[in-house]
Amino acid sequence: MRFDGKVALITGASRGIGRAIAVELCKGGADVVLVGRDRASLDETAEACVGARIGAVAHVITANVADQSAMEAVVNETMERFGRVDFAVANAGQSIDALLLRLKPEVIDQMLDVNLKSAFYLCGAVAKPMMKQRAGSIVLISSIVGITGNAGQAAYAASKAGLLALAKSLAKELGSRNIRVNAVAPGLIETAMTEKMPDAAKEALVKQSALGRAGRPEDIGGVVAFLCSDAAAYVTGQTIVVDGGVIM
Repeated sequence: MRFDGKVALITGASRGIGRAIAVELCKGGADVVLVGRDRASLDETAEACVGARIGAVAHVITANVADQSAMEAVVNETMERFGRVDFAVANAGQSIDALLLRLKPEVIDQMLDVNLKSAFYLCGAVAKPMMKQRAGSIVLISSIVGITGNAGQAAYAASKAGLLALAKSLAKELGSRNIRVNAVAPGLIETAMTEKMPDAAKEALVKQSALGRAGRPEDIGGVVAFLCSDAAAYVTGQTIVVDGGVIM
């Protein structure tokens, strides 16, 4: 898959899945805009991208993805720097677990702000230049928990489920301008976020997996690259589950 001359904007790019997506797109020839709040980690991602392909450009922007004006500024800076944005990946996310009776309003707000509203803001900002280009691919990173639900993760699951509906709705809104919108629902992926999970929970998911292992961030990076590529030119409004066969 080749992305020569293309520009990708990725939120939550400081580590894990976001970093793997950025590196994969860079390998294919794209230049990348890396967005997050941790400058040091974003710089590490930029180094990994430049190391993946000679001549790659990795531009770092620190921003609060849950702030609409900040995301509009990010897209404006991207357009000023590169003159285009071809791919947008809404990967920013957090997980705070709590049973319903212990779920505080501020936790609900944080899950919706970071996991769901940030995707609205990114999509709203990139849709404008993409509509002018009459081309683009948007990928929203959800979770299998957004499909199955999970005890103790009501707020997280609801925010991730919202991304699935957002992808379908925007696919219908933007399809006439040749803008595709899809979602990816990862299962257990080896990241800093999943390291915090209890070992018993991780072992249970591995046992449920048909492949008998946890996934790697690169497993998600490859699928996102496919959705951005011409090979997926007739794919929109879909959710691709990448979980090693946990739910099927």
